[in-house]
Amino acid sequence: MSGLKTFFKDTVIYGLAIVLPRLINFLLVRLHTDVLPNEDYSENTEFYVVAAFFNVILTYGMETSFFRFFSKNKEKNAVLSTAMITIVLTTVFLGILLFLFRTPISETLRINTDFYSLLVGITLIDTLIVIPFAYLRVTGRPVRFAFIKLINVLIIVLLNVLLLSKTYGLDNLRQLFSVENNVEYIFIANLIASAVVLVLVLPYFFKTKLQFEVKVLKQLLAYGWPIMVAGLAFVINENFDKWLLPDMEGEFVNGAYSACYKLAVFMTLFIQAFRMGAEPFFFNHSGKKNAKETYATILKYFTIVGSLGLMIVVIYIDLLRPVFIKKESYLLALDIVPIVLLANLCLGIYHNLSIWYKLTDRTRFGMYISITGAIITIAFNLIFIPRIGFMASAYATLIAYGLMMLISYVLGRKYYPVPYQVSRIGLYLFLSSGLSFITYYSFDRNILLGTVFLLLYLAFMVFLERKELKQIFINK
Repeated sequence: MSGLKTFFKDTVIYGLAIVLPRLINFLLVRLHTDVLPNEDYSENTEFYVVAAFFNVILTYGMETSFFRFFSKNKEKNAVLSTAMITIVLTTVFLGILLFLFRTPISETLRINTDFYSLLVGITLIDTLIVIPFAYLRVTGRPVRFAFIKLINVLIIVLLNVLLLSKTYGLDNLRQLFSVENNVEYIFIANLIASAVVLVLVLPYFFKTKLQFEVKVLKQLLAYGWPIMVAGLAFVINENFDKWLLPDMEGEFVNGAYSACYKLAVFMTLFIQAFRMGAEPFFFNHSGKKNAKETYATILKYFTIVGSLGLMIVVIYIDLLRPVFIKKESYLLALDIVPIVLLANLCLGIYHNLSIWYKLTDRTRFGMYISITGAIITIAFNLIFIPRIGFMASAYATLIAYGLMMLISYVLGRKYYPVPYQVSRIGLYLFLSSGLSFITYYSFDRNILLGTVFLLLYLAFMVFLERKELKQIFINK
C-alpha cells in the first residue's frame, strides 16, 4: 500500500495547488454574472472556447510527451532542453502568423479584433510556461508549483474586482484601459496575470544546459501529435455546445447555459487535481511489480470520491447556487447541472483508463477515441438542439464521455489489461447518479431526502471497503 499512500499524498498536494486557485477564480462567476448581461457573459465564454483551441494547437501534445520521455530517458537534460527550445521557437513562429493574419482569423472566429489581440497574447504566454510547469510537476516540486499558480489566480481575481466592481470607485484605474465594454477587462486581467507568471518561471529557461537532440524531438513529436488531435477533439466535446448555442438559441440562452455549466466546476476541479498527481505517478510507477493492481485501486477510489462529489453538488445545489449565481436570468439552464456533473465524472474515469495507451505508446488510440466523442457531440447537438433546446448539449456531453469511457476500457483490456473492479465501480456509479437524479428531478431537489440518500451511500461504501480503507489510512 506504500505506492497508494504516495499517490494520495501527491494528489492532495497537487490538488490543493490546482483546486484552491481555481476555486478562488470560480468565485468570479458571481461577480461576472452580477455585472455582465447574459449576452456579454456568452461573449466571454466564446473567447475562452477559442483560447482552448489555440492552446491545444500551440502546445501540440508536448506536455504529455515531456512527461513520458523525461521519466524514461536517462538523458533528462536533453529531453528538457529540446522540449523548451522547440516550444519557444514554434510559439514565436506561430505567434507572428497569428498577428499577421489577425483580421481574417478574427472575422472567421467571430471575435472582436481588439479581443483577438488579447486572446493571442494570453495563449502565447500560456504556451511558453507549459514546460516549466511540467518540469516542476515531474521533479516533485509541488510547493513552488502551487505558489506560482496561486499568484496567477490572485492577480486575476484582484484585477477583476478592481476593474469590474464599482464599489471601490476606481475610475482612474479603469481609465488606463480603453475598452468597449466590461467584458474586455476580464481579458486584460488574464493577460497581465499570465505575463507575471512568465516572469516567475523565466529562471527555468536558463537553468538547463542548451542541448537540442533531433532524435529526442522526433520521439516527442511522434508521441505528442496524436495527443494534440485528441486534445482538439476534447475541446470540441467540451466547448462545441457553447460555440453553437449562440447561433441556434441566442446569446442570452448561451450566457445562461455557460454560467450554469460552471456549477459543474467542482467535478472538473477534482478531475484536474487527480490528473496533476496521477500523470507523473502513473509514468514513474509503471515499472513496479504491483503497478496494475495499484492502478485498479486508484480508479475505484477515484470513482468513489467523484460519486460523492456528484451527490453533494446535486443534493445541495440550492444552497451552493446562490453563492455563485444570483441573477435570475442565468438560472434558465440550471437543469443541466446533474447531467454535466455525471458527464465529467465519466470523463475522469476515461482519463484514468487512458493510462493503457500512454504507457504502451499507442497514443493514436486516444486520438481515435476522442474523435469518436467529437463526432457524437457535433451530430447530437446539430440534430437535437432544434428539438429540445440547450438540454441537448448536456445530453450530448454525457453520451460522448460515457461512450469514450466504455471504448477505452474495452481496448485497454486487450493492450494493457488492468484488474479493475468493474462491478464495484459500476455499482458506485449507478447508485450515486441514480439517487442524485431521483432527488433532483423526481423530488424537486428535496434536501432532506437527498441527505438521507447521501448518508446511505456513504455507509454502504464504507461497509464494502472497510478492510482496504483501514489498510490505506490506518495501518502503517
